[in-house]
Amino acid sequence: MMNTENAYNLWASHYDDMPNKTRDLEKTAALTTLQSKEYPFILELGCGTGKNTTWLRHKATQLTALDFSVEMLRKAEEKIKDNNVLFVQSDLTKVWPVADNTFDLISCSLTLEHIQDIDFIFRQAVQKLQKNGLFFLCELHPFKQYSGSKARFTDKGQLNILQCFTHHVSEYTDCAIRNGFSIEKIDEWFDADDTTTLPRLISFVFRKTTV
Repeated sequence: MMNTENAYNLWASHYDDMPNKTRDLEKTAALTTLQSKEYPFILELGCGTGKNTTWLRHKATQLTALDFSVEMLRKAEEKIKDNNVLFVQSDLTKVWPVADNTFDLISCSLTLEHIQDIDFIFRQAVQKLQKNGLFFLCELHPFKQYSGSKARFTDKGQLNILQCFTHHVSEYTDCAIRNGFSIEKIDEWFDADDTTTLPRLISFVFRKTTV
């Protein structure tokens, strides 16, 4: 099993080009959930090659995008040159290098499966959001994880499987409530909208309720 940072650095060169149902469905989930509103100050966690940054930037006065992979960030910066977007290399398991009580929206996609202690993520998120700010979260559905699904890619004919942690639905909601969020919305996302199959993704919208 490959180290997560090394894996994403290696994956970056062809992440956008390889078929990836999870990546593509997540973009649909994020767009569907967030496209109807504007958010002046956005913090994007795990921005990768800028899949969501490309459209989130049009909803913000200022967007700050964090990722720990140098190569993923390099790809994102090649695509996005806007003055209102700031890319920052950052390890999300450590204190985030942004100001407290600043953001209207935090968006986090396909990232927490690689982080064991998600309570820390919620603690940081509630600190960085303004009051009533929103935390959008979209991850591989735990039902898919129970069936053995993990982030993986092939490079030069070699299959690389990333280290992943399973987080149950109750873990997400308990962490949110414990850290001062209310639960605004929960959605499940299916391949081709086929609800007779296991859902591929789950998304949440949490609202900061503390001062």
